Amino acid sequence: MPKQERRCVACRQVGNQNDLIRIAKIDGEFVLDKLHKLGGRGAYICNNSNCLNLVIKKHLLNKAFKTNVNSSIYEELISYEQNN
Repeated sequence: MPKQERRCVACRQVGNQNDLIRIAKIDGEFVLDKLHKLGGRGAYICNNSNCLNLVIKKHLLNKAFKTNVNSSIYEELISYEQNN
């Protein structure tokens, strides 16, 4: 089975999807998909502080999903970064 590669919305580097953080949009709601099992449209972020901070600072998920992403997902990313 081929390796699943995805592009980070912050640095635009391609990486293995299992090494990236996934944000999923399901029925209009945005969730942090820690297990990469949820359906729906997804956006990926490198699991490092530089990319996480860039996504939070510039609200890059808004561009990736082409809609306004509620602030709770950005707050969840801040918590995720602080805990890892």
